[in-house]
Amino acid sequence: MNIHEYQAKDLFEKFSVPSPKGSMAESPEEAKKIADEIDGQIVIKAQVHAGGRGKGTFKNGFEGGVHLTDDPSKIYDIAAKMLGETLVTHQTGEDGKVVNKVMVAKAVDISKEYYLAILMDRESQSPVIVASTEGGVNIEEVAEKTPEKIIRESIHPLAGLQPYEIRKISNKLGMQGDTAKQFAKLLKALFKLFISCDCSLVEINPLVTTPDGDVLALDAKFGFDDNALYRQQEIASMRDTSEEDPREVAASEYGLNYIGLDGNIACLVNGAGLAMATMDIIKHYGGEPANFLDVGGGATEEQVTNAFKIILGDSNVKGILVNIFGGIMDCDVIANGIVNACKQVNLSIPLVVRLEGNNVDAGKETLSNSGVNLIAADDLSDAAQKAVKAINQ
Repeated sequence: MNIHEYQAKDLFEKFSVPSPKGSMAESPEEAKKIADEIDGQIVIKAQVHAGGRGKGTFKNGFEGGVHLTDDPSKIYDIAAKMLGETLVTHQTGEDGKVVNKVMVAKAVDISKEYYLAILMDRESQSPVIVASTEGGVNIEEVAEKTPEKIIRESIHPLAGLQPYEIRKISNKLGMQGDTAKQFAKLLKALFKLFISCDCSLVEINPLVTTPDGDVLALDAKFGFDDNALYRQQEIASMRDTSEEDPREVAASEYGLNYIGLDGNIACLVNGAGLAMATMDIIKHYGGEPANFLDVGGGATEEQVTNAFKIILGDSNVKGILVNIFGGIMDCDVIANGIVNACKQVNLSIPLVVRLEGNNVDAGKETLSNSGVNLIAADDLSDAAQKAVKAINQ
């Protein structure tokens, strides 16, 4: 789960991570009111879950999702050109994202920009701090062109962040004296936030120093472990479903794990590993998967029916491959779910079904007696080949 930048500021304030004053607005009037309370230069930012906002373009022709001004009266006009409009950046794709909120904040004079992030490293199974003196730019480009400028420090998951590790990072960033002390305080607070909120990522780009000697977090990006949201009710309440794929939102309501892709063969599978293997073998035989959809180990008929409805919500889907291995799951339950789903949605595209495992004979009998037009497969390889052949015909 991701959150907006203005919500990140709220978390920074809660955990004492220094950041410039700012608030969210949903109308030009609100934006102007916030700007009137800020002394000096003001920044207004479109709030969407995408990077590259500053270089983005609105479909109404307005350039840029980030603007600076010294005049609070101009904030009204800028907000009016952003709110309700679609912003296109290199991360949104051509469709762009509708801007429903803007953040108005105090702009700061910058002496130096840095990059700072904390994320979970799957290889070491521990948090890792990534930092660089090259902040305010695309960190992927820095890693590719000047990898020596990327600082990595793995943190022991039980011992936590240690003072010597903070000193090592600040020294590599070239921070000294009071600046190093302020950075140490910020990094400790940020690490506490990361652990306390079950984050998978906290990224600050840029982290800045000012002519007054302050160290501040300007632009922030957060990611959270979805599996821990049950104990993070405050974080879960920050979810903005308007920023997510509506199919993924619908899937989450039924306890399904769904990710939309660009192909035309939809997959309905139980188990994440089996789902990934199914997508791989579809590609192996020349097809393109349209989604990742894991119905879990104990799916019900209702979940299977809703999974079909979500799949068919994608106009690119030309065929469906159901691949079920019944361990805990009863294959006959899945078979009944498939039959009911096909009848409810009046399925008119090719359907390939491969069942194996618990009560598989009863499941296959249910399918064969259903009258539903489907293609039975003996194994995964057979299923993938038949699915690719069916949509090509």
